[in-house]
Amino acid sequence: MDKATCYTGQDPNGAYYAIAVPKKWNGSLVVHAHGGPDLGEESDPTRSVDDLNRWSVMVDEGYAWAGSSYRRGGYGTRMAAADTEHLRQLFVNEFGMPKRTYVHGQSWGGNVAAKVVEVYGKKNGPYDGALLTNGVLAGGSRGYDYRVDLRVVYQYYCQNLPRPTEPQYPLWQGLRPTSTLTTTGMRARLEECTGYSSAPEARTALQQRNLDDILAVTHIPERTLESHLRFSVFTFRDIVHNRLGDRNPFSNAGVRYTGSHDDAALNAGVERFSADPTARRDLSYDSDLTGRVSIPVLTMHAIDDPTAFVQHEAAYQASLQGAHRDQYLVQTFTEENEHSELSNSEYANSIAALASWVRTGKKPTPKSIAASCPTYDHVHGTGCFYDPGFRPSPYASRVLPRPGGASWPAMTTSQDKAWSRIDGVGIAP
Repeated sequence: MDKATCYTGQDPNGAYYAIAVPKKWNGSLVVHAHGGPDLGEESDPTRSVDDLNRWSVMVDEGYAWAGSSYRRGGYGTRMAAADTEHLRQLFVNEFGMPKRTYVHGQSWGGNVAAKVVEVYGKKNGPYDGALLTNGVLAGGSRGYDYRVDLRVVYQYYCQNLPRPTEPQYPLWQGLRPTSTLTTTGMRARLEECTGYSSAPEARTALQQRNLDDILAVTHIPERTLESHLRFSVFTFRDIVHNRLGDRNPFSNAGVRYTGSHDDAALNAGVERFSADPTARRDLSYDSDLTGRVSIPVLTMHAIDDPTAFVQHEAAYQASLQGAHRDQYLVQTFTEENEHSELSNSEYANSIAALASWVRTGKKPTPKSIAASCPTYDHVHGTGCFYDPGFRPSPYASRVLPRPGGASWPAMTTSQDKAWSRIDGVGIAP
């Protein structure tokens, strides 16, 4: 990278990392929290390098950049937040204290970065602001409820995860721990049931009806059906088996499913289960957000994000409002329809708006942020798609609420300390 000096390494916890310091460094640092989570028990040495290439817009704008691959794959929001903070400390040890430090996360990385803000981002602390883009901000205890619904609705119609001839298991496990099913095998079963990857005219009548019913009931976009199902199979297995000791944090008890060709039959036949309160508590502690923030937080979210629905932003705003900290939050929305990557012009504009807010104390507005974007688009040329007037509907308008399933109450400081003594970083480090 001609514009910066790049470094790679592995921290004492085993997390690989990449760092870039621009030749014309503006003195500030962006610490990046990546999404996923990637599965597997080893840290991926290529992940942070790939992320650096992907987020090089930050380096183009003069910021030093640091990203961790985390000490292992698999779920663990507090683990990932701790590894992000460890990397910041490593940067300071090697390059000195930056003028200002910002944390950025996208997708599940938005959840991780938001957790960094709450755990490490105290006022006058090491972080000055946060940028959360297309973030999974409803937390683990409710942020995956639409995938819980997909898992059970899919099985009702398809009956092939598991097949009747295979060992049976409760669907909240995602997949039985000893299964050798691969993602390729899962895709084949999804195709067998719905013909999702075939042209509509090549599907059988039953495949088309199955596909129509699954999409209508779950409200999951057809183009991301496979990725959502993959999460509800393989990542659920990781959460339940590897992180929660085979305890169930999920529930669909009392949920009424609608939109199919026969709702009565669906609701009578779909598998039902209730969460183990201790598992729900532990997942909530690891990933739910209390709203207790003390530094400026700027979010950007595609209105038609097909993976982390824009209603995640409504859930996050409600968290900060409940904690009486919403004065630290500005939310922006764009007329884009992708999850994994937004316009580089908007990323450059967003980090500049956040930096200005931190530097001057003047809080921006969605309108002022939209107005400043063309300056950055002149450089990056990827477009500005802000909708300053957009406001997302409540989370429960998109994701079927669980009766009696409000988020686990935010832990007190003493409870936080008690849990930290148990495992240091949350779910099974």
